[in-house]
Amino acid sequence: MARHLITSALPYINGIKHLGNMVGSMLPADVYARYLRQRGHDVLYICATDEHGTPAELAAKEQGIPVAEFCAQAHDAQKAIYDGFSLAFDHFGRSSSRQNHEITQEIARELKANGFIEERAIRQVYSNADGRFLPDRYIIGTCPHCGYDKARGDQCENCTRVLDPTDLIEPRSAISGSADLEIRETKHLFLLQSALAGEVEAWVDERADDWPVLASSIARKWLTEGLHDRAITRDLDWGVPVPADTWPDLAAEGKVFYVWFDAPIEYIGSTKEWAEQDPEHRDWRSWWWESDADVRYTQFMGKDNVPFHSVMFPATLLGTRAPWKKVDVIKAFNWLNYYGGKFSTSQRRGVFTHDALEILPADYWRYFMMANAPESDDSSFTWEHFTATVNKDLADTLGNFVNRVLSFSRKRFGDDVPQGGEPGPAEAKLGAEIARLLAEYEEQMEAIQFRKAAAALRALWSAGNSYLEEKAPWLEIKTDKDGAALTLRTAMNLIHLYAVVSEPFIPTTAKTMRSAFDLADDTAVWVTPEEANSLTAVPAGTPFTVPPVLFAKLTDDDLAAYKERFGGEPA
Repeated sequence: MARHLITSALPYINGIKHLGNMVGSMLPADVYARYLRQRGHDVLYICATDEHGTPAELAAKEQGIPVAEFCAQAHDAQKAIYDGFSLAFDHFGRSSSRQNHEITQEIARELKANGFIEERAIRQVYSNADGRFLPDRYIIGTCPHCGYDKARGDQCENCTRVLDPTDLIEPRSAISGSADLEIRETKHLFLLQSALAGEVEAWVDERADDWPVLASSIARKWLTEGLHDRAITRDLDWGVPVPADTWPDLAAEGKVFYVWFDAPIEYIGSTKEWAEQDPEHRDWRSWWWESDADVRYTQFMGKDNVPFHSVMFPATLLGTRAPWKKVDVIKAFNWLNYYGGKFSTSQRRGVFTHDALEILPADYWRYFMMANAPESDDSSFTWEHFTATVNKDLADTLGNFVNRVLSFSRKRFGDDVPQGGEPGPAEAKLGAEIARLLAEYEEQMEAIQFRKAAAALRALWSAGNSYLEEKAPWLEIKTDKDGAALTLRTAMNLIHLYAVVSEPFIPTTAKTMRSAFDLADDTAVWVTPEEANSLTAVPAGTPFTVPPVLFAKLTDDDLAAYKERFGGEPA
C-alpha cells in the first residue's frame, strides 16, 4: 500500500463551470483517486474553491453583496454540483480559510528571510474614473501577442500568454469601462524567480520525464524563455493580507497577496482544514513534509494552469528552504471545445455542469468525458458524438447485457443465481480474455491514460456480450438446461466484476449493479486479473434482483432538443 496525495486545479469561485473545466481537472482526479482507493492505497484527494482576486470582487459588486457573502454562497453552489457528479473529495475547502491565510503568510515570511522576496517601487495603472489602482484582471484590452481584444491584465485566455497590465493595447477599466487611465508609482512585493531559476530547472529535469508531454513541454518552454521576478501582491480589498509584522507599510496600504501566489498554497491549507476536523487521527504535515513520509503527489489541471504548477509554485516552495512536498506527476489536459468553438455563457453555447445534471444523471457525463478526455490534443464535444457513445457503450454494451442476463435468468430459473454444470472451454477462453483485458485496464489506469483505460473497460464489457452471443442461453436452455444455467451464472459473475472495475468511471451505476446481488460484502474491493479469471465472486444460490434500466437510449428527439437548447454546429 502506498500513500497518494491528489489535487485538482482549484475551480474559480466566480460562476458555474462548464464540462471542459470538469474534464480537465476534477473528474479525472476523482477517477484516479477512486481507482487507487479500490487498490487498497491510502489516498487523500484535496480540492477547494479559489476565492481571491478581482473576478470575485467584481461579481460581488455586480450582485450588490459583500464579497465574503458572495464567495460563501458560490462555494456551496459549486460543492452541490460536484456532489451531483459524485466527486469523492476527502475535503473541498476554501482558499479564503484561516488555514490558507496562515500558511500563505508563513511561506511569504520564509521567502523573505531567505532573500527571495523584495519590495520594489513599480509603475502601475491607476484609473482616474474609479479613483484606485487597477490590479491585473481589473484591466482588459488587446493582447499584444495574438490580438485577442478581451485579454485580461494577467493572462490572455486565447493564447494563454502571461501578461502584465501594462502590456495590453488600448486598456480600459473592467469596473467602469473607462479608458482614462494613467501610470503611477506604488510599492509591491516581488518573488525573485530569477534567483531560483537554476533550482527550478534542476527540479523539473528530475521529474518531468514522468509527466505527460503536454505538461513537460510547457514547463521547459517557460524555463527556456527565462524566469522573471513577478509581483505577488495586489491592491485589493479581498485576499490574504500582507502580514503587518513583516511589511508594516504595505500592510497599512491594504496590500494583499496575488491570487496566483496563495491559490496553490490552498492545497496545503485545505489539507490542514481537513486535518483539523479530526486532529487526533489526522496530521496534515505528514502529507506535505517530505521528511515525514513517502507520499506520491499527483496534480490534475488544464494546460493553462501548467506554468503556475510546474514552475511558479515549485519556485515558491523551493525558496522557503523547508521540506515541503512537491508534485511528482502533473497530469495536464488540452481543451474540450464545443463543436470546435469555445464554451460561452453569453452566447448560450455549450453545456455547463448544472445543466448537464438537470438533463441526465452524472454517470452518462462521467463516462463520456473520460472516454473522450482531451489528453493528446484538443477535443470537441458534439451532441451527435455524445448520443452515439451513450447508446452504443452505456445502453447497448453494458446496460443491455445486465438487463437481459438478469431478466432471462429470473424468468427461467427464479430469483437465485442458478447452479448449472462445470465450466468448459468457453468459460476458460472467457476467463483468459477477461484477465488479459483487466490487466490492460490496470496498466492504463496506473499510467493515468484515461482514454485508453476507458477503451479497455469497454472491451471488458464487450467480452461479456461476445460470450453471451456464443453460448446463446436462450437456445441452449432448450437442449441443455444445466449448460444454460452455467452460462447465466458466469454472466452474472461478469456483471459483478463490471460493477467493481467500472466504479471509478460510473460509481452510481456500479453500486446499483453490485446491489443487484444479495452478498454479505457489497464493497467495491478490487479484483485482480488472476481472481477475475475464475469468475466465482457470486456463487450459485445467491439471491438477486433485476435493477431498473441502467442507461436509457437517447433518441433523435432528445438530440434535437439538446441542440436547440445548448446550440449546435456554428454557422
